[in-house]
Amino acid sequence: MTDRSTLDLSSRDPDWWRQAVVYQIYPRSFADADGDGLGDLRGITRRLTHLAALGVDALWLSPFYPSELADGGYDVADPRGVDPRLGTLDDFDALVAEAHRLGLKVIVDIVPNHSSHRHAWFQEALYAGPGSAARDRYVFRDGRGEHGELPPTDWQSVFGGSAWKRVPDGQWYLHLFAPEQPDLNWDNQEVRADYRTTLRFWSDRGVDGFRIDVAHALVKDLSEPLRDLGRPELSREEALTAMPPGTHPFYDRDDVHEIYRDWRKILDAYRPPRMAVAEAWVPGARRALYARPDELGQAFNFEYLQAGWDAEELRQVITDSLATARAAGASATWVLSNHDVIRHASRLTLPPDTDLNAWLLSGGHAPAVDEAAGLRRARAATLLMLALPGSAYLYQGEELGLPEVADLPTEVLQDPIWEQTGHVRKGRDGCRVPLPWTTAGPSYGFGPGGAWLPQPPGFAVYAVDAQDGVEGSTLELYRTALRLRRKLLDGEELTWAADAPDGVLRFDRCEGWRCVANLSGAAVDLPAGEVLLSSAPLEDGRLGPDTTVWLGR
Repeated sequence: MTDRSTLDLSSRDPDWWRQAVVYQIYPRSFADADGDGLGDLRGITRRLTHLAALGVDALWLSPFYPSELADGGYDVADPRGVDPRLGTLDDFDALVAEAHRLGLKVIVDIVPNHSSHRHAWFQEALYAGPGSAARDRYVFRDGRGEHGELPPTDWQSVFGGSAWKRVPDGQWYLHLFAPEQPDLNWDNQEVRADYRTTLRFWSDRGVDGFRIDVAHALVKDLSEPLRDLGRPELSREEALTAMPPGTHPFYDRDDVHEIYRDWRKILDAYRPPRMAVAEAWVPGARRALYARPDELGQAFNFEYLQAGWDAEELRQVITDSLATARAAGASATWVLSNHDVIRHASRLTLPPDTDLNAWLLSGGHAPAVDEAAGLRRARAATLLMLALPGSAYLYQGEELGLPEVADLPTEVLQDPIWEQTGHVRKGRDGCRVPLPWTTAGPSYGFGPGGAWLPQPPGFAVYAVDAQDGVEGSTLELYRTALRLRRKLLDGEELTWAADAPDGVLRFDRCEGWRCVANLSGAAVDLPAGEVLLSSAPLEDGRLGPDTTVWLGR
């Protein structure tokens, strides 16, 4: 394994995150130590050597808090606890200690927009009744109609249907996501104080940073009467652009930034300061506000994730993303897959006009996906992403080339989207199927027993032990790329080549190397330079379609 002790400067460098490679772990699907079919903290700790050998700088843990899993762990019953099925606080402390020993930083999810309906506060609110201080921590309102039988507004849940649920005494509470996830009232000072406590709690336990879930939705316009949207059928993106920036009743309101300026003071009180990254589904210019140095410092770049496999589109998104990050004083972020989207080894090979939900409902057969072609494109996309200045966020299993498991039987689905939409949207389970570590065993090495979501037989060829040390494997490509990236990356600028052929992205890095990505359908000549790494073999010295190469100069 690479000796990281001389490479990891994060304990002294407060800006370690600006160029970091962060590996996202979905805890229930990473590794199972106790054989109950559910991934856990001890399983993660045992597998941290995999991440150290991979060459990442940090790991990001999706929620491991007590939860009934109404939304895959994002329904949090106690933000300062560990779900007993996943371990204990001692197990968490052991994980952090081992990660730090290996030179890995630890980032955890904070879910501040809502709690679980099992949270002690919400249970108190249900018993306390209308007008109580307990209900003021959430968003309770009387309904409309002669007997209050209609929801207070036309606001819709992200998961489908009304964003309001009625309780037995007749009032309604707001849930922008599942009914089991009541929204907190961030006008309430007790709510604000409790999250300050949460940030300090995990920072004191050695956490190096935080990923802020739904960072754009905390503050709502709760002045009476509550505003209808008028067009509830609009998507989140359409609704935001239909109103003047900062004025939507519950998304991306200007007032939310006061919260993050307050948080930054807490995070900066630690040495080194704790980093933070916003999950903010807002247009680029608005995203920059969350990434300002006096707020969270960084925000996810979803325009890049949503871009098609098209050279001109990607060039524009990269250019705009770098400009947005520069304007905010932040570094850019890049991501191709996460726990909420179809894995890019499948997604990038689908035709641009594909209805992704319809594709999932077809079991991944309409249209059919050529896994080999998808993997080739995914490898090329990864080398392109890792050559860009800024932070790269990897999702567990992409280093193995895992495709989306689109054909999960409906009877095993766990994502609440499936039920919430009346079986219209299949949901996100296909990217959350537990990882294969070995080519054999009841769960391909995920644990001593089975797995909470069924793994397809085809997973065996992607297993870690099937790729470890195998020249040309996707795992070895990632290891080599991350090792080279650590040596090559210095600075946050790139220069586009003016003479790149159509369908080709080519840029120079100020460190004296260049990246060439061929997104066209034909092989192209390479510029002069030493080939440092290629996502696929060259074709008689030329760069084939769906291939990216790094060249020394």
